[in-house]
Amino acid sequence: MKKEQVVNCQFSVWYPLFKKHTIKSLVLPIPQNVIDYLLDDGTLVVSGSENNNSQTQTNNSDSDEEDIQWTDDETTTAVTAPEFPEFKIRVQEAINVLGGCVFPKLNWSAPRDANWIALNSSLQCQSLCDIFLLFKSSDFITHDLTQPFLHCSDDSPDPTINYELVLRKWSELIPGAEFRCFVKENKVIAISQRDYTQHYQHIAKQEDSISSAILEFFRDHIQYQFPDEDFVLDVYRDSSGRVWLIDFNSFGEVTDSLLFTWEELTSGKNLTANQMQEDTALQDGPAFRYTTSEVTVQPSPCLSYRIPRDFLDLTTGEDAYKLIDFLKLGELIFSKYSFLTEPFL
Repeated sequence: MKKEQVVNCQFSVWYPLFKKHTIKSLVLPIPQNVIDYLLDDGTLVVSGSENNNSQTQTNNSDSDEEDIQWTDDETTTAVTAPEFPEFKIRVQEAINVLGGCVFPKLNWSAPRDANWIALNSSLQCQSLCDIFLLFKSSDFITHDLTQPFLHCSDDSPDPTINYELVLRKWSELIPGAEFRCFVKENKVIAISQRDYTQHYQHIAKQEDSISSAILEFFRDHIQYQFPDEDFVLDVYRDSSGRVWLIDFNSFGEVTDSLLFTWEELTSGKNLTANQMQEDTALQDGPAFRYTTSEVTVQPSPCLSYRIPRDFLDLTTGEDAYKLIDFLKLGELIFSKYSFLTEPFL
């Protein structure tokens, strides 16, 4: 994978070429101070909030229940999020143009690993505050900002990147209708179910029609139109059978190979529709893989980015027994270290 291939997969590079075949979107340049804010681990307050732009941290409590004076400093420190008024106005105007709800991403990645932190567990955003919350919680976004050319094989200097906020009109996409196509030398060599963690019965029933529709869309609108001959293409097939372009990705390890391996995709060996199939001579067209039954369902790869389930159960009260155990543990710790609250002799 070359650095030029990564550059060509930026949204603002391919969107003008395929605008009529994809979801309506707007692209806004990101000021350097916003990038600095997104990369600042020390800024815990999310900027852009309409109602609460600051939080108060009190170093000394006046509560009668607290017996220990940990500090002589009785001042109150206000932690204020940085403000970006001009950028905020431009973002809100763009959101309004796109119908009030958007799907945000950077040049390459969307914060799919951070949807757990949103109140609606969704990537749907209605304000800059919503976007900042997702971006500052996402390793995918951090990768875009710090290591966009990771896994590139050439030693040439890194190209200069002008970072952009991509706002896509919010659309309710059915996960079972999304597919990833692997293109080598301008030929689709493999197609994978995008959400391979679930079993969708309609895919097996419509395998031929899905594959035919995707290949027809590729030949008519994508083939020889994209700047590179090796790339990864994400598409969506709606209920009427029409195929839509969703995204382009680099043909390399930085992109999730889903139900294939990159060894299979780069070498062409064992590139069959079924992982257990050995004879490729009888296969006509690209290898098409999908989750064939409930038995082969896998956990979502984004689960590793979420908070522990026990923490979630405690905060929501979904598991009363865990809450009881937690309270008992608190009592045990308090009784064991209660001497700390006694006056020193």
